[in-house]
Amino acid sequence: MRSIWNGAISFGLVSIPIKLVNATESHSISFRQIHVEDGGRIRYRKVCELEDKEVSGSEIGKGYEDADGTIIPITDEDLAHLPLPTAKTIEIVAFVPADSIDPLQMDAAYYLAAGGAPAAKPYTLLREALKRSNKVAIAKYALRGRERLGMLRVVEDAIAMHGLLWPDEVRAPEGVAPDAKVSINDKELDLADALMDTLGGIELDELHDEYREALEEVVAAKAAGEAPPEAPEPAKGGKVLDLMAALEKSVKAAKESRGEEEPAEVRRLPPRRTAPKQPSGKKSTSTAKKTTAKKTTASASAKKSTAKSTQGAKKTAAKTTTAKTTTAAKKTTAKKTTSRKRTA
Repeated sequence: MRSIWNGAISFGLVSIPIKLVNATESHSISFRQIHVEDGGRIRYRKVCELEDKEVSGSEIGKGYEDADGTIIPITDEDLAHLPLPTAKTIEIVAFVPADSIDPLQMDAAYYLAAGGAPAAKPYTLLREALKRSNKVAIAKYALRGRERLGMLRVVEDAIAMHGLLWPDEVRAPEGVAPDAKVSINDKELDLADALMDTLGGIELDELHDEYREALEEVVAAKAAGEAPPEAPEPAKGGKVLDLMAALEKSVKAAKESRGEEEPAEVRRLPPRRTAPKQPSGKKSTSTAKKTTAKKTTASASAKKSTAKSTQGAKKTAAKTTTAKTTTAAKKTTAKKTTSRKRTA
């Protein structure tokens, strides 16, 4: 990696030669400005206003514009002789807990590379001291014409430095929070906590720039003379009328996206409506009526059975009596006939 600044870390009486290297890089796709009619490049030329002619980079210097518009030339030699101890030194001024640094102050990140073999020992000493203390070092340094604030911390086996904004460069969040008074209940907080737990953590290495990938597809399609891919229709978002319902749906969608089984939804049922209880007398009367009806039906059935039995018995008795009478009559007639024959 190419160094952008050479100097030393001042650690008390210890001086550590280092090289400053950019720790980040941009992968964004840049565009050129072109003339729409013929595709020609549009370029910016640096022109001197007094002579009305283009000048090269070697002819361009720095100047400070005063309040009245006067330009005061400032040379690199002037900057090199600034009365600052941090002109070529990263001066450590304190060691503080990492959580005492407001992330709003974070700026560009750099790696500090040891400047040669003599720097290996003090470099390693500072790195191990930072590791064991669980603290970060606050330092001042000068870069690109101004003094800056920095934070040194350990990244794997290297020392990294984050540029920090000065405290007065961080704006207060005045007028940002909503003015209206809003009350949040415990159920809403519980659902928000459930959503946070469901989403959980993520490995930052899994995240990637989808915009850049889509842009690369468009460029490739245009270069091949093909139609660029169509963008999917954005999801239609409605107004959030019920915050609780929106939170519940969010939790459910997050669980489904992670392949988690959705437990059965438990809903609170409205209180069950029960008919008013009848007085005990009416209930007993109704029961008594039903019992009496049953008894009456049973009595009726018994009477019918008795009637049938009686009728059958009467018929049988009648038949028996008739048969006996007929037999007796026949016997009497026979006796009379026999007596008559004997008399003759």
